[in-house]
Amino acid sequence: MNDFKIFSGNANTALAGEICTYFNQPPGKAKVGSFSDGETMVEVQENVRGMDVFVMQSTCNPVNKHLMELLIMIDALKRASAERITAVIPYYGYARQDRKVAPRVPITAKLVADLLTTAGADRVLTIDLHAGQIQGFFSIPVDNLFASPIIFQYLQEKYAGKEVVIVSPDAGGVERARSMAKRIGATIAIIDKRRLRANEAEVMNIIGDIEGKHALVLDDMVDTAGTLTKAADAVCSRGALSVAACSTHPVLSGSAIEKIESSCLEELVVTNTIPLTPAGQASKKIKVLSIAELFAVAIKRIHDNDSVSSLFI
Repeated sequence: MNDFKIFSGNANTALAGEICTYFNQPPGKAKVGSFSDGETMVEVQENVRGMDVFVMQSTCNPVNKHLMELLIMIDALKRASAERITAVIPYYGYARQDRKVAPRVPITAKLVADLLTTAGADRVLTIDLHAGQIQGFFSIPVDNLFASPIIFQYLQEKYAGKEVVIVSPDAGGVERARSMAKRIGATIAIIDKRRLRANEAEVMNIIGDIEGKHALVLDDMVDTAGTLTKAADAVCSRGALSVAACSTHPVLSGSAIEKIESSCLEELVVTNTIPLTPAGQASKKIKVLSIAELFAVAIKRIHDNDSVSSLFI
């Protein structure tokens, strides 16, 4: 296959640039903007005929705008005769609606999968999907990487020699918490919560030994931070020496930053799948780890038709 190119929408220009430095090449030239009525406009400004193309775009806020940018970029590249198009989606939006939890509700994770396939994507590369079964919504190959090795390395250095407990904020995250606890030799605890309505949760009880330990709340994303800060407060009240949190995707919508700043959280460790707002960048409690190298390795292996499975560990 011919040389590859990495293009980016407006959501991940910094991350795409960081990845391109690993290959000593500039990002692909494309004009991504809007017409006066708000319609997304894309123009690929270099030849991609016969190329292996990677299009990077997180479907983060503003979600619909970024999703349309991604779909239209894929369509433009397909019509420009790119040989293979891989949609690189560090944060896969609409993933929380992955099943019918009530009558007459959509399954948007499947809808977005269909849109990407129809637009012309041949493959999807993402990281820490909200639910692993979303891979099955696609009729094309999906590589779902994990940020845990990057987070693990940071935690191992920071908490070496300390007694740590990994806290799952809900029952659905127990497997993730157990995997991280096994890596760093920690115990686990589970927060039993009852969700009152969308984006609101009430902490009910904590299962596990917290007292006298450094607690790390582990989740795949932080949205409004309501669940996270309530979990942190509950852990603090149980006698934890300190409370920090780790999350792959810093959605941080609404008043999330203010909640984090006023909570007992000492630190929130995230990755750069979603660029932080100016308020997020100014927060001294938020630590950002880069996933650029992980994605660069995955992109190189996909281009060379090598195995990507070792990156899933």
